[in-house]
Amino acid sequence: MESNAAPLAANYAVRLVDSRLREDDAMAAQTGTTPGARQLANGAGPEAVISVSGLVKRYGDVEAVRGIDFEVERGETFGFLGPNGAGKTTTIKILCTLANATAGRAIVAGHDARTERDAVRRNIGLVFQETTLDTYLTAEQNLRFHAELYGVPKSAVAPRMQQVMDMVGLWDRKDSLVSTYSGGMQRRLEIARGLLHAPRVLFLDEPTVGLDPQTRSSIWTYINELKQREDITIFLTTHYMDEAENCDRIAIIDHGKIVAIDTPEALKASIGEDRVQIHTADDQAATRALADVFGLEAGVHDGAVTFSVAAGEQFVPRLFAELGIPIKSVSVSRPSLDDVFMSYTGSTIRDAEGGDGGMEFMRNMHRMRTGGRR
Repeated sequence: MESNAAPLAANYAVRLVDSRLREDDAMAAQTGTTPGARQLANGAGPEAVISVSGLVKRYGDVEAVRGIDFEVERGETFGFLGPNGAGKTTTIKILCTLANATAGRAIVAGHDARTERDAVRRNIGLVFQETTLDTYLTAEQNLRFHAELYGVPKSAVAPRMQQVMDMVGLWDRKDSLVSTYSGGMQRRLEIARGLLHAPRVLFLDEPTVGLDPQTRSSIWTYINELKQREDITIFLTTHYMDEAENCDRIAIIDHGKIVAIDTPEALKASIGEDRVQIHTADDQAATRALADVFGLEAGVHDGAVTFSVAAGEQFVPRLFAELGIPIKSVSVSRPSLDDVFMSYTGSTIRDAEGGDGGMEFMRNMHRMRTGGRR
C-alpha cells in the first residue's frame, strides 16, 4: 500500500509557512508597517535570514565578541571558523537565544533574538557538538518528544517524522534504541530531529567532530541533499577545512572580531601566493639562504622547508639556480583554506570549544511547554 506520508508532511510545511506569514502580518498590523518594512526596520535586508549588527558580549572584563556585523542570506550555507576563544560559540548561543548580547542586535528569521526568543526558537533547528539525544529511548520516541516541545500538530508528527528519517536513511531503525546507534547514525538522527518542525534556519555546531572521515563524508552528503529538499538556511561551525569548502560563504573570527568574510574561492584568491615546500640536505641553511637571497621568510613544517611566493611554478627554476643549497624535491600548491586561516589569524585552526548548552536548551524548552513542570 502506498504511503501518504509525503503529501501530509508537505501540507504541514505549507500550513507552517502560512502561520508564519500570518504572524508577520499580525506584527505588521500592530506596528503599522508592512512585513517587508518590518524586516528592514530590524536591520535585515529582504533576503537576509540572519542579520547581526554591532554585536558585543562581555563576561566581566572579558570581551568575547567585539562588535561584529554580518548577514546570512536565505538558502545559504554559511560557515563560522575560528580558534578556541575566538567568539564563534558565543555568537551561536546569542543567535539561538541561549545567551543575551551585551550590546548590538541579532535578527533571526525576522525576529529579534533578545525580545522575540520564542519566535526565534520556533524558526530554528539545532544540532549541537555534544549529543543531546536520550540514548535509552528509541529514535521515534526522541523525535516525538521533540515534536511535542515544538508544538508540531499531532496529525503531522508521523508523516513528518517518516519524511525526515527517510532523508537521513534511518526509517528502518526508528524502533531501535539510540544506544545501539553508531556515532554517525546518532548525528544523522540529530539532524533529522533538527528538521522535524520545518525550521527556516538549521544551526550545526561542529556537526561531524569525532567522526571518522568516511562517516563525515556521508553526513555531508545528507546535509547537501536536505538543502535540495528543504527550503532552509544552514549556519555551521567547523574546524575541518574540507568541510568549510562546502560553504557558500565563510566568516573567519579571531579574538572576538570577524577578520574576513567571503566565498571560499575568493578568500583563497585574496592570499595571492602559492605555498612552496622543499626538502634539502640542510633545512636550516636553506631557510637562511631563502631569507638572504630572496628575502623570503620560511619555516620548517611537516619535515619540509615551507614558504609562500607569488607564481610558485615560475619561481622554482630560480630557486634551483640561485639558492645555493642542494634541493632533493619541491612541491608547489595553490592557497588552501588552511593558508587563508593562517594568513588572517596567525594561528592554526583548533578544535571548537564544547559545552552543555544544547541539553540546557532542551530542558528550558520542556519547562516552557509544560508551564514550568519538571
